[in-house]
Amino acid sequence: MADTNTRVPDGATGVLVLASGVVLFGRGFGAVGSAVGEVCFHTAMTGYQEAMTDPSFEKQIITFTFPHIGNVGANAEDIEATNAHALGCVVREDVTAPSNFRAAQRFDEWLKANGRIGLAGIDTRALTRSIRVNGAPNGVIAHDPDGKFDIPALIEQAKAWPGLEGMDLAKDVSALQSYQWGDGLWTLGEGYKADEAKADAPHVVAIDYGLKRNILRNLVAAGARVTVVPATASFEDVMRHEPDGVFLSNGPGDPAATGEYAVPVIKQLLEVGKPIFGICLGHQMLGLAVGAKTYKMHQGHRGANHPVKRVGSVEGAGRVEITSMNHGFAVDADTLPANAEATHVSLFDGSLAGLRLTDKPAFSVQYHPEASPGPQDSHYLFEQFVGALR
Repeated sequence: MADTNTRVPDGATGVLVLASGVVLFGRGFGAVGSAVGEVCFHTAMTGYQEAMTDPSFEKQIITFTFPHIGNVGANAEDIEATNAHALGCVVREDVTAPSNFRAAQRFDEWLKANGRIGLAGIDTRALTRSIRVNGAPNGVIAHDPDGKFDIPALIEQAKAWPGLEGMDLAKDVSALQSYQWGDGLWTLGEGYKADEAKADAPHVVAIDYGLKRNILRNLVAAGARVTVVPATASFEDVMRHEPDGVFLSNGPGDPAATGEYAVPVIKQLLEVGKPIFGICLGHQMLGLAVGAKTYKMHQGHRGANHPVKRVGSVEGAGRVEITSMNHGFAVDADTLPANAEATHVSLFDGSLAGLRLTDKPAFSVQYHPEASPGPQDSHYLFEQFVGALR
């Protein structure tokens, strides 16, 4: 980890500049330009295209801990949203030609087409260790083929960025209007099962705080038909669709900020007894709606290898699920009210990973059951939710 150095090394075409003044030079790829946000790390060995398009990564720069990112290329199926949302990525090794029969494009070409910056040649192990010790920093990632960087200006840009705490980003990534979703899961040789939802299936209204498409596919596969509404949808907007149940999606930013408009709606839904299932930011929204508090985590949880244990009176208590996570905020378990029970905890740090209400048909998890790292350890949650609506 180098200290501030305004001299650009020969051959350097990319740089990561942290608000602390640390400057890391490397080889830029993908789009040309610069972007400022929070620098985090992600421990999955693959799934980089899904990570880059996950709306929960809005305003973040991903450091991939696995050194060989890009080996399987990119394609039009392995995406979680229409656009890329992570600002860029930091990797150890240069992106090579893809070696996968599903590849349609090189990863670096895909990044360029999506306006996202890549930086190779970085000691990602050292950067990750720094984040673990010091927390997720603000930083600027930049790529210039000519290697021309104004380092002092980039440091000031990183310092001036306000950070994710207090920032509502759900409005920025949410759908602008309601729409129907009917596609099911992907299978080899067939792709995604189009229009799998049945007309007489239980109706789930999904509030989009920045949802991943595979969540919708899993809801359909579990037997639901789905209507998606924007993050700012009112109680009346949701109820107009006559839902049998309501899903609270994942998303980016500070849950307390998003909760300013989302929590009152969720409270009304709880009052009328609508079954609710939340994932990630949706989990945090449910927690806030019942009176719990959220907090900014030191480094966050991002990866596809997070062990979570079922606890309390939940079915299968004591079992461990291998989960995928992507969050920098969490619900404080010590602030849960008497009618909320912890159902899952992280075995990495003991943080709350799931809750349910004892007097209402509502539950949530902090992790991503649709991401299939187990690979199917957590799919029962979709079946549990949709099954209760029949």
